Amino acid sequence: MIDVPWRRRAGDAPGKSLAAASRASLRAVLDAVAVIFPVECAGCAAPDRALCEQCRARISTGIHRQLLSDGTVAVSALPYEGHVRAMILAFKERGRTDVVRPLSRALRRAMEAAAADGPASVEVCTIPSTRPALRRRGYRPVELLLRSAGFRAARVLTVATATAEQKSLGKAQREGNLHGLFRATPLVRGRRFIIVDDILTTGATALEAARAITAAGGAVAAVATLAFTPRRAPKATSAAVVKHADSAPVDIRA
Repeated sequence: MIDVPWRRRAGDAPGKSLAAASRASLRAVLDAVAVIFPVECAGCAAPDRALCEQCRARISTGIHRQLLSDGTVAVSALPYEGHVRAMILAFKERGRTDVVRPLSRALRRAMEAAAADGPASVEVCTIPSTRPALRRRGYRPVELLLRSAGFRAARVLTVATATAEQKSLGKAQREGNLHGLFRATPLVRGRRFIIVDDILTTGATALEAARAITAAGGAVAAVATLAFTPRRAPKATSAAVVKHADSAPVDIRA
C-alpha cells in the first residue's frame, strides 16, 4: 500500500496530522516548481528553493539594539554577514524578489520591537533611494519589504544634494559626507516616525535622516533596519542581542 503522508494514523492528533500533511504537500509543490523553473537558494546556493529551510531558520529569530550617537535607538533583525548577507545582496542587487516575504517578516520583527520601545502610535518613513540606485535596480528594496510586511511608508524625505560614495569612508567621514543630504517636508511637524532602512552600518545615514526630520519639526522614535553590519555598527545598548519574543501590539501607522 502507498504510504500517503496525510493519512491519519492511530494515536495521531488531527491537528498534528493536518500540519504534517500541509508541510508535505507544500514540499511536493515546491519540488515540482523547481523542476520546471530551476532556482537556487539566495543565501547558500542550495538547489531547488528560493530560500532553503536552513536559511529561513537563520532569519527567523533575533533582535539587536544599539544606540546611535544622538541617542536614538536603532533596532535590527539580522547580522549582515555570511548567508544572511548573501540573501540580502541577492534581493537588492540581483533582482531576487522571490525572497521578499521571508525578509519582510524579519524587518517587521525589528519594526515592532522598535515601536514597543517608544510611544503608542508612530508613523513609518524610509530613507529615499538615490536615482542611480533606482535606475539600476528598477525597484525600491525597502518599500517592497514594507509592502510585503503590511506597511506603507510616508514619503517625507527627499534627497537634497549629491554626495561622495560612502562604502570606503569611516564613521566620521560618512557623517560629514552626508550632512545636508536629506530634506524633510514641513508636513512632518508634530508627527513621530520610525525610520526604516535595509542595512545599518555606522548609522550615519539614519542620523542624517533623523536630523532632517527634527529640523522640520518632526520627531524620531527609533530606527528599524533589516540588518546591521557587526564590525561597523554603533555601540550596542546593554542587553543588545535578544532572541525574539513576540512584542506587545503597537500602532504603526502608514
